[in-house]
Amino acid sequence: AFGDGSCFLERYVESPRHIEVQIIGDGKGNAIHLWERDCSVQRRHQKVVEIAPAWNLPPELRKNLQDDAVRLTSQAKYLNAGTVEFLVDPKN
Repeated sequence: AFGDGSCFLERYVESPRHIEVQIIGDGKGNAIHLWERDCSVQRRHQKVVEIAPAWNLPPELRKNLQDDAVRLTSQAKYLNAGTVEFLVDPKN
C-alpha cells in the first residue's frame, strides 16, 4: 500500500483461540502478570465474552504464555497496565 510493494504472508490458523495475558510494568524492567483470559468469542472483531481464567489450557501452555508476556514487557521496560495477546491453535 502507498507505494510499498512488500507482501507479508502469515500462516493460516484454523479455529484459533484469542488469549490475552494481563500485565503491569513499572517502566524499570519489572513486570508481573495478572493471569490470562480467553477472548475468542467475538462478533465483528469485538469481544463479546471474556472467560478468565482461560478455560482448557494445558498447565504448561498457560505458564509459557504468562512467562512470555512477562519477559516481553520486562525487556521493553513497559510502564502501565496492558495486555499481551496470543493466537493459540487447536494443537496448542
